[in-house]
Amino acid sequence: MQLTRRRTLALMGTGAVATTLPLGLGAMSAAAAEDPYEPLLARAAQQLTGGEVDPDDPDVAAALAALDKQAADWWQKLDRSAGRKALWSDLAPASDPGMFGQSYTRLRTITTAWATPGTSLTDDTSVREALLDALRFLRTAGYNDSRSESGNWWFWEIGAPRALLDTCVLLRAHLPAEDLSAYLKTVAKFVPDADRRTNSPTLAETGANRADKAVIVALRGLLAGDPDVVALARDGLSDVRDDGKNSLFQYVTSGDGFYEDGSFVQHSSVAYTGTYGGVLLGSAGQLIALLADSQWSVTDPAVTVLYEAVERSFVPVLLDGVMMDALRGRAISRERARDHTDGAATASYILQLADGAPQSYADRWRSAVKGWILRNRDTPYLGLVGVPALARAKALLADTAVRPAERVTGHHVFADMDRVVHRRPGWSCTLSMSSKRIAAYEAGNGENLHGWYTGDGMTYLYDGDDLDAFGDDFWPTVNPYRLPGTTVDTRTRADLGTAPGTDTFRPKNAVAGGAVLDGQYGAAAMELIADGSTLRAKKAWFFLDNAVVALGAGITAGDGRTVETVVENRNLHADGAPRLTVDDRPQPGEQGWSARLTDARWVHLEGTGGYVFPAGGPLRALREERTGAWRSLNTGADTGGSTTPVTRRYATLWFDHGPSPESASYAYVLLPGATAAATATWSRSTPVRVRTNNATVQAVESPRLGLLAAHFWAAGSVDGLRADGPGTVLVRRRDDGITVAVSDPGRTGTTLSVELPFAVRHVVRADDTVSVTPGRRPVVTVRVAGSRGHTHTADLA
Repeated sequence: MQLTRRRTLALMGTGAVATTLPLGLGAMSAAAAEDPYEPLLARAAQQLTGGEVDPDDPDVAAALAALDKQAADWWQKLDRSAGRKALWSDLAPASDPGMFGQSYTRLRTITTAWATPGTSLTDDTSVREALLDALRFLRTAGYNDSRSESGNWWFWEIGAPRALLDTCVLLRAHLPAEDLSAYLKTVAKFVPDADRRTNSPTLAETGANRADKAVIVALRGLLAGDPDVVALARDGLSDVRDDGKNSLFQYVTSGDGFYEDGSFVQHSSVAYTGTYGGVLLGSAGQLIALLADSQWSVTDPAVTVLYEAVERSFVPVLLDGVMMDALRGRAISRERARDHTDGAATASYILQLADGAPQSYADRWRSAVKGWILRNRDTPYLGLVGVPALARAKALLADTAVRPAERVTGHHVFADMDRVVHRRPGWSCTLSMSSKRIAAYEAGNGENLHGWYTGDGMTYLYDGDDLDAFGDDFWPTVNPYRLPGTTVDTRTRADLGTAPGTDTFRPKNAVAGGAVLDGQYGAAAMELIADGSTLRAKKAWFFLDNAVVALGAGITAGDGRTVETVVENRNLHADGAPRLTVDDRPQPGEQGWSARLTDARWVHLEGTGGYVFPAGGPLRALREERTGAWRSLNTGADTGGSTTPVTRRYATLWFDHGPSPESASYAYVLLPGATAAATATWSRSTPVRVRTNNATVQAVESPRLGLLAAHFWAAGSVDGLRADGPGTVLVRRRDDGITVAVSDPGRTGTTLSVELPFAVRHVVRADDTVSVTPGRRPVVTVRVAGSRGHTHTADLA
């Protein structure tokens, strides 16, 4: 599998630090007394190769074979002629940053195979000499200190130097001093430290980019034998230069980095836990492990922020090792880095970090990862990672003292990145929103060309028994105008991100977010202000034990085009033909079937679950077979997809609001995993009732749970629950008391007062932002100003 841009770190990340450090502590100390650098360089080499492994182990043999196949292919195609213009014909000219950047990546792969026992290239002298010669060629033709940056800065400051230095680490015993000095001089020019963007010195590096650069600076310092440079790398993690302003070991309240609510943002406004967040975790963890027990050990006590991020930021968005696409930004368009691949990388980073973390953290992380590995049979973890990560995973699986954790459950509102994740034992639902704070999408450098609606309330329904719904060629084959959960003006869109550089689109709406009650239930809302259209809508979602209720109101547009709300667009894979039942009536199974289901009350899709329509249609249904190619989504220099056609089948349900609707609405209920009989029963008994659905209030009630949940777009009331302004409110009344949760996802208010429809005698517990006036008509007043859309709670009696 070819590795690309962020996957250029996968060889170190998914195949990161080996199960044991290359030298025991005693040996390390003794060696360091004579040479403090070589033991760490040996450790860095083992981070790349995995050290000693059992080549007879079937999983190890398969990983070695995969490495060998790719490396041998590139070795055979390597141009070794005297008059060459490039190392590979498809990476010409070598002077282009994208071309020399990818060339270094290929050289690293060949070098890794050369340095790893058990491949066809292992210790081959001709391979070694050709590698040394290829490095000289690239310095002359492409990457050298006499040049100025052009094109994508990333190749100059992260991609090329990282792959170059990794290669130097593996070849260090054979590199002529003059060559090594020249390479280090080049890297020093473009990556003098982890603190600043070299091509824009006033721009401070943050998040994953800072972590990547810290590793590069550390390797440069170790190879040069320069203690000050190694210290500079370590201090870059904590941003000593700027008194911790951009430290990776802190919670941020704006911009890039980890937020205390578990959010992770990169590029100022993109929800990026699944890619940049993982890279930060991997690179920072690698550097911590690399420098451990040396004079440059990372001792910043704030490193606990990184430890806490594992369970706050990553565990909720990994389903059996699959990274949820709502957190992967433009990476969803990368054919060679799908949700399983990024998930495996993150799992490997977590295990890497566990090697040096306090046991109280490490034990829980290992238990979680073991559960993911054992449950994911669709795309097994052991087949996705390289030899180093495989060695660690094999040790974990063999350790009977580590019990695999069950799937996590609960409701998570990541208010600082406009994401909601609702998890139950057999399924999960992820909601991707956007606002004037968080981008609807990021595109650029030819990536994510069709990401128009991915941040417009797209709902990702994950079935624990089918982990491939989005990883199995979903993105090149799905109708990009019909993403589940979205309300869309059907106008034709132009490709995004075709120009150099990356860009984001942030809509003009303020409301995007919600509230969580008891860690299990939630409500969310988003005001849709469509891009390039007059379409406006008020959208809300309510997350319960076995159901998700979606409401839409005030759907208005005046452009003369049809507006649709997509209930479902399910990937049925290459040959799926599950039964579709509507109100007890089986529907045709052939591809191309479509129907208008004006009076439908419920629909069941075998293997996925049920859909209930409390207010009826106008509903449309379609079975179709769609063919596409990854190249249509991504033409990036190092991430571009193939032109090979892929075909998948889909079952689609949507509301047709007609052309230029005025105050249209919809209501539907998702019942993941439900049988047809259970769906029919649910439709008749209505255990969750829509209490109101208009442009002022959207609300549902679950009598069984004692729950009333509402989003107020303005001051209003429903069933005696009153709010004096906009906000999300959940109230649960049980025999043992009353729980209230309130948030202001629009972040426009100062206080929000909520009058409850039943008596309250006293306050059991309340956040310091909440005050309560008990009585027959109690009032809960919440200071929402400055809370950035987070939930405020109180327990009453």
